[in-house]
Amino acid sequence: MNAPLYAVIGALLFVMALRALFLSPHLLHKLIAGNIAASGVFLTFIGQAGVTDGAVDPVPQALVLTGIVISVSITAFALSVLRRLHECHGHAHLEASRPRKRQ
Repeated sequence: MNAPLYAVIGALLFVMALRALFLSPHLLHKLIAGNIAASGVFLTFIGQAGVTDGAVDPVPQALVLTGIVISVSITAFALSVLRRLHECHGHAHLEASRPRKRQ
């Protein structure tokens, strides 16, 4: 009943996050956009999972749960790397992270 709605909202979340992922130079914005994109994929996947014989298929639920655990782990690691980058360079922008040419 609500499965198409979940799939459409998940796809919209993914597209909006992908736009932010490509256009924002700030690494924290990219990390947040990646998490939102992952949430959109999870929502779409659950929205497309069907009910067969009166029971919900457990495989998509298990895959989404595994994806959430992996997403949280990668986010924690990326935040620690981002914090270290900010401590070393004083910023978290991609343009400013490029090595300067020596003259």
